[in-house]
Amino acid sequence: MFMPLKRASRGRRKGGKGSSDRIQCVNCGATVPRDKAKKITSRLNLVEHALAKELKTQGTYIATPKILKWYCISCAIHFRILKIRSESSRRQRQKL
Repeated sequence: MFMPLKRASRGRRKGGKGSSDRIQCVNCGATVPRDKAKKITSRLNLVEHALAKELKTQGTYIATPKILKWYCISCAIHFRILKIRSESSRRQRQKL
């Protein structure tokens, strides 16, 4: 008998490659498959905004390193990285 799918991807990005490695959620520490976790990249400001504005007017380069964060689905929903979508809109790809 056929079981209906809630999501076309079954909640993962792996395709048909078998199992994938596991990573830890940044917030709660849960181990989650890498293709199921949400990856967020952000920039870290090393200098406060007022000082950075003055330095930029003088022509200096201020490095802002990228920070990579992985969240489990429940933490991504809690921090509003993911939105809970209706049944009709679940199969449509969502741009971040």
